[in-house]
Amino acid sequence: MAQHYDLDELDRKILSLVAENARMPFLEVARECNVSGAAIHQRIQKLMNLGVIKGSEFIIDTYKIGYQTCAFLGVVLKDLSYVPNVIESMKQIPEIVECHYSTGKYAMFIKVYAKDNKDLLHIILDKIAEIPGVLTTETFQVSLDEIFSRQLKIE
Repeated sequence: MAQHYDLDELDRKILSLVAENARMPFLEVARECNVSGAAIHQRIQKLMNLGVIKGSEFIIDTYKIGYQTCAFLGVVLKDLSYVPNVIESMKQIPEIVECHYSTGKYAMFIKVYAKDNKDLLHIILDKIAEIPGVLTTETFQVSLDEIFSRQLKIE
């Protein structure tokens, strides 16, 4: 389980700013926080070392590059001892963009992008179902469109 860290007011302000715009220059963050650029650099480095900030990224519009189907699947395993190997195998499938441990019937809940429904079927049957330890999958929903996606607001 991940460790919880107590954030001070400056940490919260920094996180709020960089979550809104990861490309904001450190000097601009410093101005907004009324501290030096060096102080911001040190704080961001500390937050990264603690694992509070996991990185920054460019967001790709999957629809514009041909991945027009997004689906959410529950994954049932033969036995929980398969979890480490199943996770490593899923990391090798680029169309799986999220994987979560879950409660209830499913050991994992995953988000998958596919080019279309036929491609989704191929990913499920020929990639996911073939992973040793996967007993079955259930497709819960196919997303019609992503309305919004955001970082947790830090206050």
